[in-house]
Amino acid sequence: MALRKLTFVTGNVNKLREMQELLHGIVDLHNTPVDLEEIQGSTQEVAIAKCRQAAAIIGGPVITEDVGLGFNAMNGLPGAYIKWFLKELKPAGLHKMLAGFEDKSGFAVCTVAYCAGPNHEPILFEGIHHGTIVEPRGPQVFGWNPVFQPDGHSETYAEMSDELKNKCSHRFLAVEKLKAFLSEQRD
Repeated sequence: MALRKLTFVTGNVNKLREMQELLHGIVDLHNTPVDLEEIQGSTQEVAIAKCRQAAAIIGGPVITEDVGLGFNAMNGLPGAYIKWFLKELKPAGLHKMLAGFEDKSGFAVCTVAYCAGPNHEPILFEGIHHGTIVEPRGPQVFGWNPVFQPDGHSETYAEMSDELKNKCSHRFLAVEKLKAFLSEQRD
């Protein structure tokens, strides 16, 4: 049986690689980098808006994704705005933001949005992984991974092997829900 074709709209090669690994054998995942307007809002609001835009541009089934990194001491900020904080502060600056707080706990959230095509409503799949914001450890090649140490692990996302990260991350948790949905659609 041929795999269903699905377009993942992203310009981030690291996200694409992880998504291809997570969805291998489930869908025939293609990538189309399209400049999408990023609205201000929660990861859910951003994911829905991006997915609607992407489905209209692609003209078929798409997935988009939005991630956030929240600090509990800051009531979940920077959250969906982590991309901009990271750009200006780098991983070390993210950790320094919590210098005045005892609470270094936080959470990584991934919101995957699926849309069957133009004029369809996006469906959201969310994964949340709780952990601690630490001084950067590991390679600084993928976003804020060097400062996030998930609960139950002694390594940051950056220090983990791809195999381990792809079995526990916020993205893994969201994609597992997407996979269950896609499996139901095949039946």
